[in-house]
Amino acid sequence: MRTEHNEKKIAIMEKCFDCYAEHGLTGTGIKMLAEACGCTQGNLYSYFKNLDELIIESTAHCMSKVEDDFIAKAPTDPKDVMRFIEEVPHWTKEKHGKKYRLMYQVYTLPKYIEHGKKFFEGVNERYTAYAKMLEPKIGIPYTVITPLIFIFVRACVHYAMFEDEYYLNSQMEIIKLGVSLFIDKYKNEN
Repeated sequence: MRTEHNEKKIAIMEKCFDCYAEHGLTGTGIKMLAEACGCTQGNLYSYFKNLDELIIESTAHCMSKVEDDFIAKAPTDPKDVMRFIEEVPHWTKEKHGKKYRLMYQVYTLPKYIEHGKKFFEGVNERYTAYAKMLEPKIGIPYTVITPLIFIFVRACVHYAMFEDEYYLNSQMEIIKLGVSLFIDKYKNEN
């Protein structure tokens, strides 16, 4: 069961992450973070030993929430896959673009790169679990879905960060074609 302290810590992480996403790591100081959280600067240190810990924990927590949002939009059957493919890249850009830019800013800094590696190792596990959840819904084996998820997510993130329509459209067309072929292939095998 969550304690009040843990709930407050989560609220602080989310507000600080949003503040960093809006203003960047170098444009956000401890005073701005405390104001965003409605607390004193010293109060922040009762939840985190330093700013590095705050940045690392808030990035991992908030990006896991982004993944949860993504998974909640999962297709429910083979016919729903195309809706998902067409809708999610634009939704990702609108809802999470700043968060993805911050995540990459954090996880590519030399002092945080090991945390980034750890986070992305977890992504491998989470996307495989997601593919296993999708397998019975869309009729494609999870071993085929998993690499498609990686391609799809990377295209969505690239689009969210850089708004590169050409790259997005080329990736989505190949994904749509691949998914259609796989749905037909596995439908005929069952």
